[in-house]
Amino acid sequence: MSRLLPPPALSDAPFAPGLYLVATPIGNLRDITLRALDVLAGCDVLLAEDTRVTGKLLSAYGIRTRLERHDEHVAERSIPGILERLAAGERVALVSDAGTPMVSDPGYRLAREAIAAGHDVIPIPGASAALAALTLAGLPTERFLFAGFPPPKSAARRTFFEEFANTRATLIFYEGASRVADCLADMAAVFGADRPAAVCRELTKLYETCVRGPLSDLAADPRFDAPKGEIVILVGPGAEKVASADDAEAALREAMARLPLGEAASEVAKALGLSRKDLYRQALALKEQA
Repeated sequence: MSRLLPPPALSDAPFAPGLYLVATPIGNLRDITLRALDVLAGCDVLLAEDTRVTGKLLSAYGIRTRLERHDEHVAERSIPGILERLAAGERVALVSDAGTPMVSDPGYRLAREAIAAGHDVIPIPGASAALAALTLAGLPTERFLFAGFPPPKSAARRTFFEEFANTRATLIFYEGASRVADCLADMAAVFGADRPAAVCRELTKLYETCVRGPLSDLAADPRFDAPKGEIVILVGPGAEKVASADDAEAALREAMARLPLGEAASEVAKALGLSRKDLYRQALALKEQA
């Protein structure tokens, strides 16, 4: 009869100086990795978006590393001091409230400044709400695009969605619970009522749910009138758009006005998915007509 072995003790092996970007659980605290625990326990200072949230994680694993706040409000004045610590050979770890740092969270500027100063930046991978939702949604995974948070106002939100309307990839968005219903309605209007989608809520937590269906059905679902918790919305890839003859001619004329014929044909062929050979012949014919 097999028995579950106790978890291994934290490693006391030394690790190199640098900035460690540490992914933390998005809900279930057991989703922390052993390597992440080693870094959180062994670093010289731990930078957190919200020290209260991260403090609960540290307490759960008996970690007493010095904890300091680092978010978009304090970055301007705190980054110089952090760079000095890195220059002095310290090991600095950065976490967000949950998930992978810098995925719709503060930290990008610090990492950029550390890289520019020549310091090592080391990712410690782990939980990510975007990837967890992607694996759960039942939508194509061979190509996906993380688009972050849409704008809060409907007009700006629809304009934002129009940028992705024909993207041949599964789209991943984060959204606040209070705006989910309006967001889904705007998605249905821009992407199409029948576009397959999924709404994932409270991932890895007690009330984890994933509702799948056409955008029109999700927009009308009363469960999203006032949901609670963190929300990830995924939208399936757009249908391949076949360019019409008029579209091809218009694009070719525009490209010919600024490029040699061969380059114009290549550019339009790549943009519209058409034959370069056929477009070059068309370009020659249009030039003769001019």
